[in-house]
Amino acid sequence: MPKKSRRAKARQRAAMARVVQERHSQQPKPVPAEIQSTARMSSKPQDLASRYEYIVPEIKRIGIVAGSIILVLVILSFILG
Repeated sequence: MPKKSRRAKARQRAAMARVVQERHSQQPKPVPAEIQSTARMSSKPQDLASRYEYIVPEIKRIGIVAGSIILVLVILSFILG
């Protein structure tokens, strides 16, 4: 697969520079206090624990599968090696 030409690289750099310049030129609009207070999310530990309760059993299962695969590979290396 051929590399990009220098012209294409220069065009891409110019486009990225324009995008960055447009982002920096835009001023964020002030948000009313009423919207700010309702937009905040609560990150309580209980909320996060209930939200991600499936992760710990999933990681245990992945560890068991990975350990058994490594064990099988070690046994096969002794048998075939």
